[in-house]
Amino acid sequence: MIDEKVAIITGASHGIGAALVAAYRDAGFKVVANALSVERDTDPNVLNLAGDISKPETAEVIVNHGVDRFGRLDTLVNNAGAYISKPFTEYTPADYDVMISNNLDGFFHVTQRAIRVMQAQGWGHIVNITATVAEQPVKGVPATLASLAKGGLNSATKALAIEYASCGIRVNAVSPIIIRTHPEASYAGLESQTPLGRIGEIHDVVAAVMYLENAGFVTGEISHVDGGQSAGHW
Repeated sequence: MIDEKVAIITGASHGIGAALVAAYRDAGFKVVANALSVERDTDPNVLNLAGDISKPETAEVIVNHGVDRFGRLDTLVNNAGAYISKPFTEYTPADYDVMISNNLDGFFHVTQRAIRVMQAQGWGHIVNITATVAEQPVKGVPATLASLAKGGLNSATKALAIEYASCGIRVNAVSPIIIRTHPEASYAGLESQTPLGRIGEIHDVVAAVMYLENAGFVTGEISHVDGGQSAGHW
């Protein structure tokens, strides 16, 4: 039915992205799910589209095919991204290209096209997944390229929220710290980096995104899912 809401989610093949696809489906949305590699979904209300989100042609396919298939676009979740932690002088040009293409190019191309659709409709919502490290660096965890890329997303979130508020488009961000996205990986000792003394879970991020989805009077918000790290030193 044309009146069912539609969400595009990038980085949707695993971890937070896959959980967001499930959450939006549970909320009654039809979903366009993108990742570099993604299998065909048996759910007719999920359209899986593989492709490199940093490329404008991928963004074009995602938005056009999604609207052609489902008739509208209510929400875009920019979840795709990359994170590389190194001392600043050890970053390579390849590291830089990966961080900028995945985090900023991937945001720019699909968001620009999504906003055009949302403007024509007169409504829409964009959620950017950023990172607390962009605002609150951690001693011993060098991540300047992450700060550069995710800090840019934070700034763009606020700028777009103001620019498009009169068009009925809300723009928000969710800013996590360490999230347990790989069950087989060791996170031992990382609990000490948050005041709450635990690692974030995927459901913590999903809950924040879904809150923003339903918070119609909230825009320009950067919601920290970081166990209190962004509040300051402890």
